[in-house]
Amino acid sequence: MKNLLKNKYIVAVVLFTVWMVFFDQNGFFAQRKITKELNQLEARKKMYTNQNQLLEIQKNNLLGNMDNLEKLAREKYLMKKDDETIYLIEEE
Repeated sequence: MKNLLKNKYIVAVVLFTVWMVFFDQNGFFAQRKITKELNQLEARKKMYTNQNQLLEIQKNNLLGNMDNLEKLAREKYLMKKDDETIYLIEEE
């Protein structure tokens, strides 16, 4: 054991390893944290990409068919023609 502590190269390697793992800005634990955050961000990116594709399909369906667009306007935004009367029935 004394021979290992007297060898300056082994001491330097051990100190360097300890410093890099625990104290360095780009150490092991920092890299694990960054990797975890990256995985979360990639999952969110995938979710938003899928959501964007669904919205594109819905947009194309609405803009491609005027009947669907009119149905959406009437149901969601309560729009009407000038000569119509709308009665809202609320269910409990």
